Amino acid sequence: MYNFPLMHNNFEKSDFTKVISLLKKKNPILTQSKNVKKFEKEWSKWLGVKYSIFVNSGSSANLITLSALRIILNKKKREIIVPSFTWISDIISIIKNDFKPIFVDINLQNLCASEEEILKKININTAAVFLTHAQGFNGLSTKLLKILKKKKIPLIEDVCESHGAKFGKKKLGTFGIASNFSFYYAHHMSTIEGGMISTNNKKIYEMIRVLRSHGMAREIGNSQLEKKIIKKNPNLSPKFIFLHPGYNFRNNEIGAIIGLNQLKRLNKNVIKRKENLIYFLNLLSEKFYLTNFDINGNSNYAFPLILKKKNFGNRDLLEKILDKNRIEYRRGSVGGGNQLRQPYLKNFLPKINFKNFKNVEHVHNFGYYLGNYPSLPKSKIKILCNILNRIDFK
Repeated sequence: MYNFPLMHNNFEKSDFTKVISLLKKKNPILTQSKNVKKFEKEWSKWLGVKYSIFVNSGSSANLITLSALRIILNKKKREIIVPSFTWISDIISIIKNDFKPIFVDINLQNLCASEEEILKKININTAAVFLTHAQGFNGLSTKLLKILKKKKIPLIEDVCESHGAKFGKKKLGTFGIASNFSFYYAHHMSTIEGGMISTNNKKIYEMIRVLRSHGMAREIGNSQLEKKIIKKNPNLSPKFIFLHPGYNFRNNEIGAIIGLNQLKRLNKNVIKRKENLIYFLNLLSEKFYLTNFDINGNSNYAFPLILKKKNFGNRDLLEKILDKNRIEYRRGSVGGGNQLRQPYLKNFLPKINFKNFKNVEHVHNFGYYLGNYPSLPKSKIKILCNILNRIDFK
């Protein structure tokens, strides 16, 4: 049992009450139906986009988005720029759709892909930039958006850890051709398991709807287009026309009911998470830890704890103190740190020179995240920082 866990239960009694009301109905529909549609509509309204598609996980959101882009984009362009500091599903979605991941280092002030590195690696083969807004930090800039627009390079946003974070006055997830969110247990809101894909692009929206449900034409959500497809395929049952090799990534009514209820308190929870982060960073010792993060628009997922010095003795001492005080942590932070060091990539990439990824390497070896959640009291944050600041580092 931890004194300082990574996450406190996202669920409240009202979430379960809503589910119970659904289950008490006579012959309730539990598979994807009207509540899923309602949740998609309400999420789109909250985020500020035209379309959203509820799926069974954030990882599925990544995969299906890249699948849609593979079908729609110019097939000659096969490279997708992606940060080395992200979750595995971002990388797998690229590889499984026959794209080549082009990795970039990160910026230590926001833990997101380095703008300078992105711009260096853009070339005629660049199909898209897949940018992760890590731990609630914003990874966008006006310069980056202008260059991507000028070069007609699509932006995909991974906002799985950053619900409600902003760049300027707009929420992250509204800038790219598509954006992916996760509603996993530990994130800003939860639907048990679940994810959302959001977009303002009608063509992307229709393609993702089709791919979500086995590639079936009847899922396209466009009656006129569906009629044309049926007319082109007279030898097929109108209800069973499979346009593309799709998946079954649908979610269900229970998840949608919970999502609708949790969405009501999301803005409040985002504010509390950010307040907690500011309090944590103000108390944390600048002598031992990085504290100069760019928190503009932040919607913090977890407290970033990164040692300033590259000292493995200090790292071991820190972990000893964390364990002794029953403080739950994750070394390497997002996805375990540098994805380039993971075994699954050995067959896909040539030998890597890790000196070209010095920032993510630092986080990989000397970075952590600690739990932040709306119900975390400031008194506990103060105790936590006192423990961290009293460590006798060399």
